[in-house]
Amino acid sequence: MSLPKLASLSTFAPESRLWVYVCDRTLTNAESGEIQEQLNWFCKQWTAHNQQLQAAAEVFKNQFVLLMVDETGAGASGCSIDKSVHFLEALGSQFNVDFFERMRFAWLDGESNYEFANVAELNEAVSQDKIADDSLMVNTLVQSKADLLEKWLVPFSKSWHRRITSAN
Repeated sequence: MSLPKLASLSTFAPESRLWVYVCDRTLTNAESGEIQEQLNWFCKQWTAHNQQLQAAAEVFKNQFVLLMVDETGAGASGCSIDKSVHFLEALGSQFNVDFFERMRFAWLDGESNYEFANVAELNEAVSQDKIADDSLMVNTLVQSKADLLEKWLVPFSKSWHRRITSAN
């Protein structure tokens, strides 16, 4: 099973807060590398009320950006979360990518490769039996490191994706 590396960070508590952003297109390897460097820089200087946040970020599969904060020290505040959103918006402008695409979905195919689709393509994949009840869907609604470990991949039959498809 292919999980983001953030799931294995032993220095982050299980309740560490997590945000998952989905790209509207596949990034090139070069773009992913540059974006990762900028995310690393952002995490090192990210603060809440002048307190350094313990944060980490990852570009995963050239399609996702994950941002995690261990709030056992300093917690992310509304203003610090706004900083992260503005940073991602600026990154998006720089690389001509929308990190806030909420209608792009992912799942693992029979060979454990990530597949991506919009709503129409997802419905088509369901109707053509490319997605079955036991197909593993990426749950972009995970909100913590523990969720990432336990709920990143969910069977289609138990996922929120089922409710937005013709399989419902």
